[in-house]
Amino acid sequence: MKYSRIVGTGRYLPERIMTNADLEKIVDTSDEWIRTRTGVERRHMCAEGQTTSDMCIEAAKVAIKDAGIDVSEIDMVITGTTTPDLVFPNVSTIIQHKLGIPACTAFSLEAACTGFIYALTTADKFIKAGEAKCALVMGAECITKLVDWTDRNTCVLFGDGAGAVILKPSDEPGIISCHLGADGQYKDLLYYPVGVSSNLAVAGTPAANIIMSGNEVFKVAVKTLGNIAMETLEDAGVTKEELDWLVPHQANIRIIQAMAKRLDMPMEKVILTVQDHGNTSAASVPMALDVGIRDGRLKRGQLILMEAFGGGFTWGSILMRL
Repeated sequence: MKYSRIVGTGRYLPERIMTNADLEKIVDTSDEWIRTRTGVERRHMCAEGQTTSDMCIEAAKVAIKDAGIDVSEIDMVITGTTTPDLVFPNVSTIIQHKLGIPACTAFSLEAACTGFIYALTTADKFIKAGEAKCALVMGAECITKLVDWTDRNTCVLFGDGAGAVILKPSDEPGIISCHLGADGQYKDLLYYPVGVSSNLAVAGTPAANIIMSGNEVFKVAVKTLGNIAMETLEDAGVTKEELDWLVPHQANIRIIQAMAKRLDMPMEKVILTVQDHGNTSAASVPMALDVGIRDGRLKRGQLILMEAFGGGFTWGSILMRL
């Protein structure tokens, strides 16, 4: 049986940093309030004119170098994002061209915070089917551009960034099990009220900001993530005790702690970056994965569970052997 395996990772964070102390100056909040409820201490923000593709290119360069490959080997580019540079062409084609990757399959996926999990799952299927031999898979967001900086319930949460991985075929297990899901009945609990075919004229006005019902999102997220995590493990015939690491979506410290408890994992076995990056939506899982690999905690051969939950609602998890 043919598997796919991550052979390189990379991440990029914009230079501009907004701390909780900075937020205290522009909205009615405090460092203690933010840290207690979200775990966030600082977040990175795109510079004026900086785009999602700009960040993806930097993250991809690191992943390509880490994998020890040449761009000519890449035959698939997939990006999970809700904040593309343009309506069209899709952001993966822009990245492909700017990196000098030869003409290939290139497309984007929009699944909110679950975007990278959806993208990596898709690439895994292409490689297992023999339709791709080297995939560049990214998750990236310039999500602070969608934030209402007068709404303390949402502006404290989000940050910008990009994460990238290189996925190649392997004779030994890399990605073992992928599970995706979605349920549109929860649409009104977390959404952005502007789209190409709906209310486009109000883009950029105060009416166009992220709308979120925090408590309701938390309840559904914890229950759903717990269920899909267990489903993923059961499908692979793996017990909770066999897991080495959890690499979760960095939405909120309370959700992450609830997931760790459900899996009977100590927080020492959870890659945590929410304090430094905030919720970077589709970028959070690949960036957390890269952080864990770079600092030496995540090692080859270890069993890792990645999971995410996002607006839609969408959700997904991936069990892999690094």
